[in-house]
Amino acid sequence: MTEQPRSNLTRRTFLALSVASAFFQEFWQDVMAVAPENEIPQRLLGRTGEKVSIIGLGGYHIGNPHDESEGIRIIQSAIDNGINFLDNCWDYHGGDSEVRMGKALKGAYRSKVFLMTKIDGRDKKTAASQIEDSLRRLQTDTIDLMQLHEVIRMSDAEKSFGPNGAIEALVDARKAGKIRFIGFTGHKSPEMHLHMLACAARNNFKFDAVQLPLNVMDSHFDSFEKLVVPVLVKHQIGVLGMKPLGGGPILQSRVVSAIECLQYAMDLPTSTVITGCDSISILQQALRAARTFRPLTAKERGSIMEKTKALASRGAYELYKTSERFDGTNHHPEWMG
Repeated sequence: MTEQPRSNLTRRTFLALSVASAFFQEFWQDVMAVAPENEIPQRLLGRTGEKVSIIGLGGYHIGNPHDESEGIRIIQSAIDNGINFLDNCWDYHGGDSEVRMGKALKGAYRSKVFLMTKIDGRDKKTAASQIEDSLRRLQTDTIDLMQLHEVIRMSDAEKSFGPNGAIEALVDARKAGKIRFIGFTGHKSPEMHLHMLACAARNNFKFDAVQLPLNVMDSHFDSFEKLVVPVLVKHQIGVLGMKPLGGGPILQSRVVSAIECLQYAMDLPTSTVITGCDSISILQQALRAARTFRPLTAKERGSIMEKTKALASRGAYELYKTSERFDGTNHHPEWMG
């Protein structure tokens, strides 16, 4: 059973919350540059020195179209239109999402993108095997960013950093040139992210990027935006926003549009906002949001917060926090080894 998010505020949580406003106010002065009209803006990915598009293409939805060629067409069209951050995962559609992306990146396309994928293994042997699987499916010698997927249990940190844990496999792969940067993802609770970061610090390890849900509802309930993002910015760790539409349910609230959702997430100190696109029309929507993005005014942000406050207070539109619907490794514990 999934461990429930802790409701009490620890000292670490309180300190993170207290500095949130200062980091957000400074962000636009230091990071954001308005791109020329009709171009996709880019931002630095933490301290890596890499620049990534403000919008990233999610890997799960690439496996949705029945016709493989349609998934490949979406990937290549995204790249042709200025998206250079590609997301994926070892377990998406049984590996088919990685296979499709590998085919799409043949030829010159691979050199145009920053390629990220994720593994589920918590022990060294399983993690190493999954890294090799991803390299083969993606048809590449090097993956730019490899992330430990679904840190959704407090115990995940200790398992990953323990003897013969997944971190050892990731570090070995980096030394071998198979991956360049290391990160982790999760969607259950900010406390689990903070615990993973604290465990990394105790082991003298620093992640290059962290992926977390950031959207118009999150700010009101067990908020990653308020509790984790300031810590990442402080330590120059790339902020990868995901679930800008809450995995779908947020639009069902009918109080915000898809463009509002995407641009709200872009307005945070995100390096990129990863969104799923299983059709060219949805891709065009994401491109439009990125091309027309400008920092929100205080009035605009306040209006969005007011519209979503009552609906968001109990996490009804953030099912990844309050249910097991999005917990792939809970449904398939064998993926973790």
